[in-house]
Amino acid sequence: MADRRLQVFHTVARLLSFTKAAETLHMTQPAVTFQVRQLEEYFNTRLFDRTHNKIGLTDAGKQVFSFADKIFEQYAQMEDAVRKVTGDISGALVIGASTTIAEYMLPSLLGDFKAKYPDVTVHLKVSNTDGIVHMVENNDIDMGVVEAPVSNKNLVVEVCRMDQLVAIMPPSHPLASEKSIPVSALMEYPFICREEGSGTREVIEEYLKLADASGNDLKVCMELGSPEAVKGAVEAGMGISITSRATLIKELKLGCLTAVNLEPVLERPFSFVHQKQKFRHSAMEELLVFARNYCKEHQNIEDTLPV
Repeated sequence: MADRRLQVFHTVARLLSFTKAAETLHMTQPAVTFQVRQLEEYFNTRLFDRTHNKIGLTDAGKQVFSFADKIFEQYAQMEDAVRKVTGDISGALVIGASTTIAEYMLPSLLGDFKAKYPDVTVHLKVSNTDGIVHMVENNDIDMGVVEAPVSNKNLVVEVCRMDQLVAIMPPSHPLASEKSIPVSALMEYPFICREEGSGTREVIEEYLKLADASGNDLKVCMELGSPEAVKGAVEAGMGISITSRATLIKELKLGCLTAVNLEPVLERPFSFVHQKQKFRHSAMEELLVFARNYCKEHQNIEDTLPV
């Protein structure tokens, strides 16, 4: 309903990037530039200061951005009020999830939610935990689901379930026959870890600190950006690693990897993260309620995975 020029301007101003705004809005960059120029012609003033490497808001642009925030907030509240009167649950949501959750937990949850609420469109953005928290902080997404503790006290963090992490190695590895292994055993072999900013990596580093060790004690031979890449490298005999048990269903059934419990047990929370003060329309509230109930019904993430 809102003026398209204002919507495009607001997205560019929020991201301070024409390129990122074009990606977010699924438009071409020239189309984004055209809409902004149309708004500048309407106000007869520049809204952005443009340099070769970055853009910034002019004083007039700051005023327009401030009012645009309030306008879109009012539009959202108006649409939500009407939907509550009519009983209609519809709209578009943008959810962010860290890699493990996006690949192994959310497909089933969102599939069931879509079956119950077919008029709600859910867009999923995938990043590591740091990236998802940053998106929530910047209001780029309505809610995040992450796999590591969140330090920002201005965000609401709600644990939805616990996830167990285990050591993984090929079946022929010397540790594969053990029922459980201490942290010290990990130090003896090449180790494959996730990238900086990964929730899995952060949890492992905290675990090592509690065990009077550190990431520097590991013989890190490789850093990889996804659970699938880590599992592939371990299966190829390039080292051992630690990953969520929930990611191993297929490999354990095929017998190409072995999972060994850590001593002490290593667990982490999967958590919903969202803004405290941000207005949430009915579809978002329904998703939160649905996700809470879903997590209670599926206490083990393995229950959500196909056999």
